[in-house]
Amino acid sequence: MISQLIVMKPVGYVRTQALGDEVKDRNRTSEIIVQPEMAAALNGICEFSHLYVIFWLHEISEEERLTKKVHPRGRSDLPLVGVFAVRTNQRPNPIGLTVVELLKVEGNVLMVRGLDAFDGTPVLDIKPYDPWDIVKEPKVPHWWRKLEEEKNQKKQTEP
Repeated sequence: MISQLIVMKPVGYVRTQALGDEVKDRNRTSEIIVQPEMAAALNGICEFSHLYVIFWLHEISEEERLTKKVHPRGRSDLPLVGVFAVRTNQRPNPIGLTVVELLKVEGNVLMVRGLDAFDGTPVLDIKPYDPWDIVKEPKVPHWWRKLEEEKNQKKQTEP
């Protein structure tokens, strides 16, 4: 077994007004404040419409990091699966990954839409999203399709 200490220095942090479940609102805007000494690394980023944001889920406890299996979205009517098979925040290494829409760049500040991270969340890296990352017709489990169907039904019944 390979055991190695990995040390990372955040390239920035999240600034948002979102609290609690509000961070899950994909229409919400927030800012990524990049460390001033890293501002030059943003050169050319404004030419992309979307970015991957990789961040450290700093509010996850050591106990939560020990979790190996969960029910997707905490729903007991869905199967118990390993944390690597679901996008839970309870992970051995609580690393978050989200595709966001880049709205604006001002100096070392990125205005983005769709970042599901809390205020003060350390940002580990930012990468451009491009067409190489598109997977046509990905395979997903039955429970995932069930969740999508429920979400679509809910959207159709909302005023």
